[in-house]
Amino acid sequence: MTRLSTGQNDLDLVLGGGGFEPGSMVVVSGPPGSGKTILAQQICFAAATAEHRAVYYTTLSEPHSKMIEHLRDFTFFDLDRLGPQVEYVHLGDMLRDCAANALAPMIDEVVRKAFDDHPAVVVLDSVRVLRDFVSGQDLRRALYDLTSRVAHSGAVLLLLGEYTPEEAQTCAEFAMADGILELSYVSREPIDRRGLRVVKMRGAPQLQGRHTVHITHDGVQVYPRIESLLPDEFTPADERIRTGITGLDELMGGGVPRSDATLVLGPSGVGKTIGCLQFVAEGLAHGERCLYISFQDTAEELIGMTARLGWDFGSARQDGRLEISHVPVGNLDLDGLAAVARRNLAEGPTTRIVIDSLAEMANTAREVERFPAYLRSLLGIIRTAGASLWVTSETRSIGPIEEPLAGLMFLFHNVIQIRYIEHCSEIGRAINILKMHNSDHEHAIHAYRVTGAGVAVGDRLERVTGMLGWSALNDCR
Repeated sequence: MTRLSTGQNDLDLVLGGGGFEPGSMVVVSGPPGSGKTILAQQICFAAATAEHRAVYYTTLSEPHSKMIEHLRDFTFFDLDRLGPQVEYVHLGDMLRDCAANALAPMIDEVVRKAFDDHPAVVVLDSVRVLRDFVSGQDLRRALYDLTSRVAHSGAVLLLLGEYTPEEAQTCAEFAMADGILELSYVSREPIDRRGLRVVKMRGAPQLQGRHTVHITHDGVQVYPRIESLLPDEFTPADERIRTGITGLDELMGGGVPRSDATLVLGPSGVGKTIGCLQFVAEGLAHGERCLYISFQDTAEELIGMTARLGWDFGSARQDGRLEISHVPVGNLDLDGLAAVARRNLAEGPTTRIVIDSLAEMANTAREVERFPAYLRSLLGIIRTAGASLWVTSETRSIGPIEEPLAGLMFLFHNVIQIRYIEHCSEIGRAINILKMHNSDHEHAIHAYRVTGAGVAVGDRLERVTGMLGWSALNDCR
């Protein structure tokens, strides 16, 4: 059966694929500010055509002139389509004039228009207010009459309302609904969070859990909860790829296995970012398509940095071989980050992905209990697509390692550690391979240098102590 698309691929995916079933009745509930009206309007403009319009009924909500004023800055809103394709109808006067327990005239009007105009979608905003005019029993009968008759027209009926959790358990509209979308708004630092949960969707394998919602100039954007996306079975290729970092491949048995996830640990300024950029530069040099996700440096800053190192990331970005996604920490969201990777992988084969840095994501997202399952799912989806992932995570400059990903390093196939070293009266850098899954590797500590041409691994350090202790690394000569 052909479903009615919401106009947003990720929301269609959350609903079970394709959108809404024609003739279904869906309740959209949520507190003020959660995005109900914007979402319903967005669906109307996405679904409406010259042949099958969208009809948006308002009861005793804001006047149409005020609603238009609030919507005109959204990219989906088109004033020229109002009337010919998207029609607003106010039911307030009909409600005020109706006798007690008499919703029949309003129901008859909605049903008549559904059959006369054959709309693709019909919205009633808000249906919750009808409880102020009739008893619960009479409302149940009226809604049954409405939904059963409109269903025969093939239109999708969206009922919006500001329901409490208790009302969602007892109100008749939820019991009769083919689908229930629960929007939420949670006040928290550093930014508030909006979400969407599909409580019910008959005949569709909806994705479970709370999915992230952002309201932008494009309207309501839904980002599927990545744990609900099960990756396909994957058999890794038996080959290695070069890191591009001089001397590192020799420590790792000839490079990193393709599609592995590699964690790069180290304190601020030690050379993690340059090493990751060098890993991407190696891929670009061989015609590969790469993605770099940064929480600190903007795309322009990274392009300038690589230009000074002799790598032309600007041209690679222009011709589509490189995507640089800068996600400000204040806007960081786990599902939003996953959506960046998913979108890039869907647009074309990507071989190398860098996330710089995961520690910031773990700290800012403030979803500690969820993070292990999230990280496992993110790594699984990237690996299934055949991409090799490098992730940085910041540690202390001196003293014992306090790793934000403690207890999660088993999810990574390879773990590289870079640390500062006290060398007589100078500060140097040292690198060692902590772990490689099913692969032999060098266990010694080597010098690590940052130069004008990138980073490089140097000679083995023979007399270094303090690696596992509470002090800085010392070269005991």
